[in-house]
Amino acid sequence: MSTPAAPSASGAGAGNTAANGGAPTPSPRDLIHTRIWQEEPEPDNPFATRAAYCRGYDVFGELVGQARWVEMLLLLLRDERPAPAAVATLEALAVALANPGPRDASVHAAMCGGVGGSTAAASLIAALSVGAGRNGGARDVHDAMLLWQRCGTDLAAWADYDPAPAGEPMQVWPAAGHLPGFEPHGVSTTTVVRQLLTTLAGYQAGPRCAWLLERLETLRLTIGLPLAISGVAAAALSDLGLTPGEGEMLYLLLRLPGAAAHALEQQAGGFRQFPFYPLELDPAATPEAP
Repeated sequence: MSTPAAPSASGAGAGNTAANGGAPTPSPRDLIHTRIWQEEPEPDNPFATRAAYCRGYDVFGELVGQARWVEMLLLLLRDERPAPAAVATLEALAVALANPGPRDASVHAAMCGGVGGSTAAASLIAALSVGAGRNGGARDVHDAMLLWQRCGTDLAAWADYDPAPAGEPMQVWPAAGHLPGFEPHGVSTTTVVRQLLTTLAGYQAGPRCAWLLERLETLRLTIGLPLAISGVAAAALSDLGLTPGEGEMLYLLLRLPGAAAHALEQQAGGFRQFPFYPLELDPAATPEAP
């Protein structure tokens, strides 16, 4: 599969212009190869797209107006269009993750960007950066999907799993302090986690969500922590056959709509209406100046 690249300023890719009515013909060295995407050029311009194909499907002639957005997401990651159960699972998960809410650190970061007058891109990048880590963020989902790969449905293996084994190579992420996919400050499994897991298990896209649902209380008692939304997402994304890297990417992507909406709201309202309490320091805890 190949996609023509734009010619360089030095004229690379100009090729033979006579064969195409004066339009430049790209050189083979200027073709971009990918298994995912293929483009056909317009007859009068080899650098303009006449048709685009994703995994062989005509995007504008076949998918637009027919396929759901989540079908396109899965098709970008897999060679075939997904089964109905997979589409329903990802669509339900996307709705659940669309807005983590203003108490979530990633959304709060986007809101700070919006109220401070940052650009749209800066607000979203703030949300991505803050929501990328191991405390309920995308890396937590990645690690929880690794847990599924290594432990499967062996409850004893979950109980013995070391989230930060000795000798682990140095990473950009802080060491994991709790089992991935679980709420480190939780007391009981929240209602929304139960509701989401019940819905996802009903689609029967794979065995993991149903296994978790049947053992929610057992897991809480065994692990000592309740399941988190990130843990539900990891189970669902694993049921869809995605890799930990793919799940991490999708988790980052699916949480952006709420960050965008809250950033826009704060941009319009201004800092005087910022919905967080002011920071008040305890004078008794503040060291006296020398």
